[in-house]
Amino acid sequence: MTRTVVHVSDSRQFGGTEQVILELLAGTDRSAWTPALIHQDDAGARTLAIGARAVGVPCVALQLRTGRHGIVQIPQLVSTLRALRPHVIHAHLTDPLSCKFALIAAALARVPAVVATVQLFMDVTHARGRRVQHRVVSATVDRYLAVSQFVASQLRERLHVPAHKVRVVHNAIAVERFGDRPDDGLRRELTGDARRAIVLTVARLDVQKGHRYLLEAAVALPEAIFVLVGDGIERAALETQAHELGVASRVRFLGERHDIARLLASADVFVLPSLYEGLPVTVLEAMAAGTPIVATALDSTSEAVVNGATGILVPPANPTALSAAIRRILIEHDLAARFSAAGRARVATRFSRSAMISAVEAVYDEVLHVARP
Repeated sequence: MTRTVVHVSDSRQFGGTEQVILELLAGTDRSAWTPALIHQDDAGARTLAIGARAVGVPCVALQLRTGRHGIVQIPQLVSTLRALRPHVIHAHLTDPLSCKFALIAAALARVPAVVATVQLFMDVTHARGRRVQHRVVSATVDRYLAVSQFVASQLRERLHVPAHKVRVVHNAIAVERFGDRPDDGLRRELTGDARRAIVLTVARLDVQKGHRYLLEAAVALPEAIFVLVGDGIERAALETQAHELGVASRVRFLGERHDIARLLASADVFVLPSLYEGLPVTVLEAMAAGTPIVATALDSTSEAVVNGATGILVPPANPTALSAAIRRILIEHDLAARFSAAGRARVATRFSRSAMISAVEAVYDEVLHVARP
């Protein structure tokens, strides 16, 4: 007999966290688990819902409020969970207080096991009200899954989550989807000349992702075209900055795309200049595609990208270091080839979807006190 696991996301956008949810839904062992998804009833969550239904997962759309007035939705959440009768609820948190009302509802609905993945650590200890909220929510969670050792350490040290409740399960991808060959037609479309270098970034257009420093770095790299994939609240500001810096003719804002593997295969360098991260899925995708990486030296990102072995890590908010690292990869072809091969090998052995799903399902069994065969 299969057991039911209900995934919950209150996100209003589609990014790395939502891609990981889809990987879990697609790869769940259906002989043991029957997955379902509760998602935000919002246009931004449409891609997640479409992807879930495409792999045969039933979806429930609810208005999942995140502010204090969201407490009024708890009865509806309790009723929904009782109807779904899950053995496990798995909440996906983009900050420590995401899905808080769903987690409280799970306790009230007496769901046997509650698991929460923490994708990104954001400090809630500076405000007493948020500290109290986190203590209440944390009491409902049987296991926290941290996507990196860094996130796990912050949960234990800053939020005082007991160590026995924290497990590290790295984000992962379906590596086999990133075997595309370079596409000269796409390169010409993006650059006007297939021989010009392409510097690719795939990330929400958000202050967190550090695009402003990449645009400043572009000034020192007149030989390269900068391709920014993703959308977000910073788009207008970044477009204005590109014009002010005189690089607008070499920057392509592509918005949301569904051909990431093709873009990665056709790029010369992948750059992620984030100011903070959990464990970015986009660097895993770049590694799987064999695209050399330049990223910021964050504790979390460095668990995926090994400086000098699979890519180059530079200090955050440092356009000079960014431009120097990008130029080095563009010039030193042997180095780029070594990074490409080492990145492919590392992601295949350390960040595969099968390894992630096995680890997650082991936690489900652990909290249900079921011994794995």
